[in-house]
Amino acid sequence: MGVLDYIEVPSPDVAGQKRFYSDVFGWEFTDYGDHYASYEKGPCQFALNGTGQHHGAAALPVIRVTDIEQAYTNVVKAGATITIEIFDFPGGQRFHFDDPQGQSMAVYEPQNA
Repeated sequence: MGVLDYIEVPSPDVAGQKRFYSDVFGWEFTDYGDHYASYEKGPCQFALNGTGQHHGAAALPVIRVTDIEQAYTNVVKAGATITIEIFDFPGGQRFHFDDPQGQSMAVYEPQNA
C-alpha cells in the first residue's frame, strides 16, 4: 500500500522560499544540503528542491511505500511510463513515473522501511 506522503516543488531559491513559508505558515524546515529543504511536521510533507536534479517544472506528488521493487513492478504493469529509474538519495530510494493520463508522480521507500 502506498501513502501520499510528500509534495516536492522545484525551487530556484530554497532560502527565499523557506523564509516565505516560514513567515506565512510558521513552518520550520530541515535542510538536506544547501539546495534541498523539507517541512516534515504535517501529515503530508513539503519539500523545496533546488538541486537541479530529479525534478520537473511543477509540483511532484511523492508516494511512500515499504517495497519499492514491488511498487515499480505494479506501476509498470498498470501502464505507467517510468521517467526516472530507481535511484538512491540520502533518505532511501526513489523512482519517477507518468501515469497513463500523463500525471507525473514519484515513489520512494525510506531508508529504514
